Amino acid sequence: MSILRSMHIGVSGLRAHAEALGVTGDNISNVNTVGFKQSRVQFEDMIGTANGIGGGTRIDNVQESWAQGALLATDVETDMAISGDGLFVVEGSLQGNPGRYYSRAGQFHLEKEGYLVNSDGLRVQGYNMLDSGVLSSATGDLQISANAEPSPTAEVEVSANLNAEADILPAFSLTDPLGTSNFSTEISVYDSLGAAHDITIFFRRDNANSWEWFSTIDGGELSGGTAGTLVQGDAGTLTFGTNGGLTDVTSAGTTWDFVNATAAQAITFDFGTPDAVDGGFDGTTQFASSFTTNALSQDGLGVGNVAGLSIAQDGTIMGLFSNGERRAMGQIALATFRSLIGLERVGQDMWTTTISAGDPIIGTPGSGGLGSVFSSSLEQSNVDLGTEFVNLISFQRGFQANSKVITTADEMFAELVNIKR
Repeated sequence: MSILRSMHIGVSGLRAHAEALGVTGDNISNVNTVGFKQSRVQFEDMIGTANGIGGGTRIDNVQESWAQGALLATDVETDMAISGDGLFVVEGSLQGNPGRYYSRAGQFHLEKEGYLVNSDGLRVQGYNMLDSGVLSSATGDLQISANAEPSPTAEVEVSANLNAEADILPAFSLTDPLGTSNFSTEISVYDSLGAAHDITIFFRRDNANSWEWFSTIDGGELSGGTAGTLVQGDAGTLTFGTNGGLTDVTSAGTTWDFVNATAAQAITFDFGTPDAVDGGFDGTTQFASSFTTNALSQDGLGVGNVAGLSIAQDGTIMGLFSNGERRAMGQIALATFRSLIGLERVGQDMWTTTISAGDPIIGTPGSGGLGSVFSSSLEQSNVDLGTEFVNLISFQRGFQANSKVITTADEMFAELVNIKR
């Protein structure tokens, strides 16, 4: 009986539009969910009989829109947003199911062991920095070291002016360094353990264009030394031309045995580039002006703790350490797929791969068509509320219209039953 079939057709319309309303409601409820991608309903018709008469409608598929969401600035340095194609890759257990998942939500933070994780504890995947100083070629759990290893000083650079009018003094004496030198300057160097040691460099003029230099340290800083007793380390001479430029430098090349550290630490003292003909002016000089230390630097580092992070658009994570060091700690990995609509949404801002999506193509941000990463930013939901409200009206009207099919068919059926009276 076609009247009964009409009622079932109306029921199919009610069911489909009710499900469609649920999709719209889901979109609206996630208008503020970071990285959320709105979904749209795809209806399809059904054939009710072999002769091709329609049998109603149903939901064929719920398809997600991967359009870019707006980027929202935050004050959290580990927040990340992707501008362009790609998804963050995370690993861990989600709802009791361990595995690899993909997300556009970049609300990350460092946990106690230094791993970069999301709010559910899933670890962000990327390329870790190896001990050799290069990035690994394979992805893994990104771990940020809390400390910077110490680096022993290998070179000290000194830029100063030695007064050309200074007196020529008698031989330098460790028991009276100030009285037997014209000028001194001090710098801290680091041993293999990251401990700092103060070295004082004394300068003594021994003739018109020649100076002796002596690097000294308190004996308590050296193995076998006596605290309070000055010990001489490296020493040598500086020679200047009549124009005040550095023409020659000599050094004894003495090494240092700092307490408990690696023995025989070699430290080179660089006073500038000598030029035997014209004299060098890029470091220490001898002009008729006051003694001045223009610049002091050394290449060692003490132990440092992570004071902050910065993340470049290519996903490189730079560690900023309390000892002044700044170095790469790793790089974020992104993934894309041949068919994004083939990904399966599993909740908690996550997707998982399927046969329809294909295998993930993993690389670094900005390469192979992947988008860029912006730190201290989050991608907002791409839900368009205007569109969703129009869909609400459309699905509501569709539901009402299908209910009329059922009530009309019911009235017709009632008339048919009443014919017997």
